[in-house]
Amino acid sequence: MSMKKESPWDVELHLAAARGDAKRLQVLLDSGRVHVDCKDKDGTTPLILAAAGGHMEAVTELLQQGADPTSKRLTGTTALFFAAQGGFMDIVALLLEHGAAVDSCSMDGGTPLFVACQCGHLDVVEGLLERGADVNAHMKDGATALFIAAQNGHLRILEVLLEHGAKTDATRTDGATPLWIAAQMGHDHVVRRLLKAGVRVDATRHDGATPLFKAAHKGHTAVIGELLKYRPSLGILPNGESALHAAALSGHMTVARQLVGAGADPLLVNQEGLTPLQLALRHSQTQVADYLKDKVRARTASR
Repeated sequence: MSMKKESPWDVELHLAAARGDAKRLQVLLDSGRVHVDCKDKDGTTPLILAAAGGHMEAVTELLQQGADPTSKRLTGTTALFFAAQGGFMDIVALLLEHGAAVDSCSMDGGTPLFVACQCGHLDVVEGLLERGADVNAHMKDGATALFIAAQNGHLRILEVLLEHGAKTDATRTDGATPLWIAAQMGHDHVVRRLLKAGVRVDATRHDGATPLFKAAHKGHTAVIGELLKYRPSLGILPNGESALHAAALSGHMTVARQLVGAGADPLLVNQEGLTPLQLALRHSQTQVADYLKDKVRARTASR
């Protein structure tokens, strides 16, 4: 269907679809004055509007009238994409039965599976995977469905993806892994599950930061507790810093205690020639500085 200026009939059909008014849709389409797949300036069809609103009767009517389930907006998104995003599994199933492409992707590479993972719709995730969705498809930035689930803290969805063969260490273009993003976001339950699945604890983003470093910087103590069980590096990382430096800089006292307790060295020198203690003093993180001073004194006294 070529793009053209919308007629009043087009507008009315779109409004009826958005409202989920199946009877009005039938009257308008039976009149022969409007095409079932007429598009607005964004390429949106009535079917896309009805699916996005979760209007099952309207979707059914449009499909019976010949609506194209593969039609895309200018962004590349389809009716299936919006049904998955909204968590409308009945509409997802119906669209797939009528020929919707399960892995049809948007301009950024996102598929219906991605938005279902993002929004936490477990039944839709399971339904899409059962119907052949590619569990290891990735967006243009390299993020996979597992990455999206980890980022949003959706543990059960993450487990389902793992059960369907999701690659645990697939990286985004910046080198971040699902574990890295889960650590950054503070999702300790997801971190625990990924570590159990055998992911690399020190998987490093391209800037040299590890999951432990990022968790220390953010102050996510529960995440750090999980990571420390798998013996992550406490030394100087490729970014020229240690996790203890990150904790000292940010003033996270509990994190500093965790790291020192695990063996982190308060006298380790970073790329600028500073120890965690000096870094804490420079940034007026008094509590952490006092704690590290005590540790240094205790170490000196014991020699």
